[in-house]
Amino acid sequence: MDIGIVGLGLIGGCLGLDFKALGHRVYGVARRSETCTQALSRQMVDTASSDFAALRPCEVVFICTPIATLVPVVADLAQVLAPGTIVTDVGSVKAAVVDKATRHWPQFVGGHPMSGKSEAGLEAAEPGIFRDRPYVITPLPQTDPTAIKTVEQLAQQLGSQLYRCSPAAHDRAVAWISHLPVMVSASLISAALQEPDPAVLTLAQQLASSGFRDTSRVGGGNPELGLMMAQYNRDAVLRSLRQYQQAIATTLTQIEAQDWPALSQQLQAAHQARPHFVPD
Repeated sequence: MDIGIVGLGLIGGCLGLDFKALGHRVYGVARRSETCTQALSRQMVDTASSDFAALRPCEVVFICTPIATLVPVVADLAQVLAPGTIVTDVGSVKAAVVDKATRHWPQFVGGHPMSGKSEAGLEAAEPGIFRDRPYVITPLPQTDPTAIKTVEQLAQQLGSQLYRCSPAAHDRAVAWISHLPVMVSASLISAALQEPDPAVLTLAQQLASSGFRDTSRVGGGNPELGLMMAQYNRDAVLRSLRQYQQAIATTLTQIEAQDWPALSQQLQAAHQARPHFVPD
């Protein structure tokens, strides 16, 4: 199959490596000629260009650009792609994208491979990051079933675990397990920086170990991505933040009142619930 990839960053590069290994012909598009050269030298793509028209032979095109540019890219692609070409994306927000993108290109299928790394950019790309990870397809009622099936088959070839839901359900779910953790994690770092004693702050930085590393990792990630999560999934992020605020207030009240049985019960409930989100 001839597959196009717009945006040769981490995810685009990983898709290119995997699809080429599967025997597909991969056409890459990137803004910078240096990125095109690097993708070719690493054998992530068969051809690379800065011109969307180079994707005209493709049967499926994956858009791997930032959330803010997804719909504009679909609009630009609509001017050059062959009729019937399937277009999909990898964005972490769907409701703000899928409907608008479908208006520009009816063969659009919303998608979200939930894989990644702490590093960003083409340099960090490696094969196999999608294997055994969720890949969510978010069609609309009018989305072409054949287009959905094609994207799902490609996701399965990557070794991903396939899920299908509405764009709205996707956004509410990822607000809890992806977008809220970024906001909470960033707030943790901000709160720690408010320690008024410089010596104590320095000591805390020196002592920080696995607990702080685990809980601060996503908050210390790509600031642009975190901002776009909040901008484009605003309602769901606000909803989850308010619920989290209530949970923090409950914990604060329990500790202030020295209500250790209630706090113990809450911690025990969290201990029992975590495996339902992150199995050991």
